[in-house]
Amino acid sequence: MTTDVQRLTVVTEDDAARRLRRRIWSVAAHVLLVGASILMLYPLLWLLAASFRPENEIFTSGISVLPSANWSLDSYFRGWNGLQVSFGTFFLNSFIVSILSVIGNVAACSLAAYAFARLEFAGRKFWFAMMLMTLMLPYQVTLIPQYVLFLNLGWVNTFLPLIVPKFLAADAFFIFLMVQFFRGIPRELDEAARMDGAGPWRIYWKIILPLSTPVLATAAIFTFIWTWDDFFGPLIYLSELRDYTVMLGLRTFTDSTGQSDFGGMFAMSVLSLIPIFLFFLFFQRLLIEGIATTGMKR
Repeated sequence: MTTDVQRLTVVTEDDAARRLRRRIWSVAAHVLLVGASILMLYPLLWLLAASFRPENEIFTSGISVLPSANWSLDSYFRGWNGLQVSFGTFFLNSFIVSILSVIGNVAACSLAAYAFARLEFAGRKFWFAMMLMTLMLPYQVTLIPQYVLFLNLGWVNTFLPLIVPKFLAADAFFIFLMVQFFRGIPRELDEAARMDGAGPWRIYWKIILPLSTPVLATAAIFTFIWTWDDFFGPLIYLSELRDYTVMLGLRTFTDSTGQSDFGGMFAMSVLSLIPIFLFFLFFQRLLIEGIATTGMKR
């Protein structure tokens, strides 16, 4: 009896020590994660705090992220109305380009992916391999030929060079992503639809698309973020101030002669992050499902 009690006591002590070690590791892991999160968020917090500071305190406050005692909204008013064109025009231009790019990318890439994943045609494997090879081409390789083409078409200084390629399934990454997703959808659904008289277009519209909401949302999120944050494309094709996107509009606050409005630039930078944050917030659940790439998960 005494031996059993001793064994029980040893087991209880071992369990308590094990739980204590597990709790210590859990606390240490949480502290590490919180510290890493603060480190990653620090630039954003500093940007937010700087947007409320007076111009003469932005770079004299050091690394502090605390609001200034003399905080004000002057930088926001000055940034919004301080240029020859209201910053709202830049937001409108970015929304037009981004939304149309999302529509074009999702529609065109899904059609191309459906053809590669479901339809049988001559040279399908060859053209699929050629499509994948375009992923290895740097953007700079095709920049000059594209610019010459758009210049001859009279599209320079318009939004067309930024939008039209999206409707031509130019992003091979999203085509490949959707092909992998479509292949996970059982072909028995297609065969059942064909027995009921459905053609390829009806199968695509009634079966493939409804089951592919996660991957379509994934393509939409990344297209919106990449297009909204794009600086190089608008810089090449747009020269009129009224046609600038948000990224080009932010550049106008800095002047090579030394006359720069950093307060207005920081304030408009904060506002430019809001659409991306909201778009990601609303569709992040579908993004996680899309990354799983399992067609019948829903």
